[in-house]
Amino acid sequence: MASTDITSDRKRPDGAAGPVDAKPDDLAGLEAGLDALDAVQIRRTPVREVLLRKVLPPAVAVALVLIVWELLVRAQVTEVYKLPPPSAVWDSAQDMWLKGTLLEVVWTSVSRGLLGFLLAVAIGTPLGLLVARVKLVRAAIGPILSGLQSLPSVAWVAPAVIWLGLNDQMMYAVILLGAVPSIANGLVSGVDQVPPLF
Repeated sequence: MASTDITSDRKRPDGAAGPVDAKPDDLAGLEAGLDALDAVQIRRTPVREVLLRKVLPPAVAVALVLIVWELLVRAQVTEVYKLPPPSAVWDSAQDMWLKGTLLEVVWTSVSRGLLGFLLAVAIGTPLGLLVARVKLVRAAIGPILSGLQSLPSVAWVAPAVIWLGLNDQMMYAVILLGAVPSIANGLVSGVDQVPPLF
């Protein structure tokens, strides 16, 4: 490896003592090493390799879940009205598509989710900033937010159904209770990572 010291105590060409530039060979070696770093070639991953490593394992996992689900329902482990088999879900989706109602049903669910998450951002962002900037608020509700964040959203479904019934408010409540603590805590962590100016 070439030396990075570019001066030496050799005599200068005019005969005076003092540092002189290093040998051109040393600089050439250093430049060659830097050029080698710049010339790193990135190899494209073949499509077949991507399919085998990234696409196939999740596809096989989903297929196995669907097969086991279908077999459990056909073995009458659970009632069909509680958990319909994937084949019945597929048939129902095809019927809804042919009737032209599938997109409407899908949009109903998607719009609820979007509105719920927009509300969660609108509530979680100021809450997170407040917790991050005001020490008293952080001491008061910071642990509560962390505790709520650790609960999965599914845990809120049963209490929300009991308290609010089966309606849109229940769905929004579950989304908000699941998302607001995560957004607020994420913002608090982000603010904590910003170095202070003074």
